[in-house]
Amino acid sequence: MSLGTVTPIFRFFDEAKTREFYVGFLGFKVDWEHRFEDGLPLYMQVSKDGCVLHLSEHFGDCSPGAAVRIAASDVDAYQVELIAKQYKNARPGVEEMPWGGREMSIKDPSSNRLTFFNRSPEISA
Repeated sequence: MSLGTVTPIFRFFDEAKTREFYVGFLGFKVDWEHRFEDGLPLYMQVSKDGCVLHLSEHFGDCSPGAAVRIAASDVDAYQVELIAKQYKNARPGVEEMPWGGREMSIKDPSSNRLTFFNRSPEISA
């Protein structure tokens, strides 16, 4: 028996702000979108490198305010890239953690928290 990858689902309320945050700011791409019909909630997948997230407007799929930790090869370089975009709603900083390692946490427009952390060489992606 073995386990596979995990795909978190984040609830969102404003499609334009969500796209601006994930695509425009964080640099994810939209892989696919689904609506049962026009005017109904959107469900979509976004990804960046090996990170895949599902974003849902559907009531009951999940609660806003969730959190996820995402391994990254270089949190400091990603932070420099994000700061250069001058996104008006976030200027994330990188912190040295008391248990070791460096992390950068950012909240999306629906208060879901993404924490990017430096992947250590002994941890597989």
